[in-house]
Amino acid sequence: MNRRHALRHLGALSAAACAAHPLSALAQGEKPVTIVVPYAPGGTTDMLGRLIAQQLGTALGRTVIVDNRPGAGTAIGASQVARAAPDGSTLLVATSTTLAINPWLYKKLSYDPAKDFAPVGLIGAVPLMVVVHPSVPANTLAELVALAKARPDALSYGSAGNGSPQHLGAEMFKVATSANMTHVPYKGSALALTDLLGGQLQLMFTDIAPALQHVRSGKLRALAVTSRKRQPTFPAVPTVAESGVAGTADFEAVAWQSVVAPAGTPKAFIDRCSQEIARIVAQPALRQKLEGEGFEPAAPGTHGAGAPEQLAAYIRSETERWGRVIRASGTTID
Repeated sequence: MNRRHALRHLGALSAAACAAHPLSALAQGEKPVTIVVPYAPGGTTDMLGRLIAQQLGTALGRTVIVDNRPGAGTAIGASQVARAAPDGSTLLVATSTTLAINPWLYKKLSYDPAKDFAPVGLIGAVPLMVVVHPSVPANTLAELVALAKARPDALSYGSAGNGSPQHLGAEMFKVATSANMTHVPYKGSALALTDLLGGQLQLMFTDIAPALQHVRSGKLRALAVTSRKRQPTFPAVPTVAESGVAGTADFEAVAWQSVVAPAGTPKAFIDRCSQEIARIVAQPALRQKLEGEGFEPAAPGTHGAGAPEQLAAYIRSETERWGRVIRASGTTID
């Protein structure tokens, strides 16, 4: 199943869950809740935003609208929500890029992640998979690192662009292992994946979903996943931390999606939304489907899952961690 079909199935699943509640429960005449998604329609973040919107609307008894505002590395959508009235009518699907990475990449950012938003709830995380072209003489991560150190100009990796999670995940790995790899930024991960399949690149730190069919067909070789635990889709593929490579014992590099509100939004509304988001992502059928596509739904005790205060602490720790990587790599956008 390709990624587009997978997202379509997930959308259908969330719609079915929403339909289980009577639509008459929706309040008439009350101000709608707008969930801003800072990406174009059709991607993973958009799908997750719509899934939350459908079920949150029924739970709150209010109409919930998804508003896609892509551009500027999520800054356009984030700025809109930062300026919105804190009256419980606006939410943002905020990613690790929005809250933890952009502050280090942009000298002038149109919003302040620490001051402009109130954390609501974590949706989940997207681990990366380290994949190589079959021509690369490395069957393990340790062999890849040895090759990178022995032949500094031999390995080029692609990403969705400067500052993308794929780029920074690889840079985190380079900082941890002192491996020599050359970054080749693309305008989107699909283009990078195409060149990897064609042998123009040697490796990628890629989202799992688009690489699934290529790993299964043998067109790419999976060496590791960047999460703390192995993934259900490829249980035989070890984590980076299991590789035995020096410097990677605590390695983790995941993108994540959360929901935040404008700072000053009433706590009662935030707490209610937080509880409902946790309930939505805890549904067994939904969790199984998401995990099958390489997504880690939030669960109590992991990352910033739980109360808004736990998400706030997680965002702070992730901001510090990505800041160290970005400073060490010298990555900038402007």
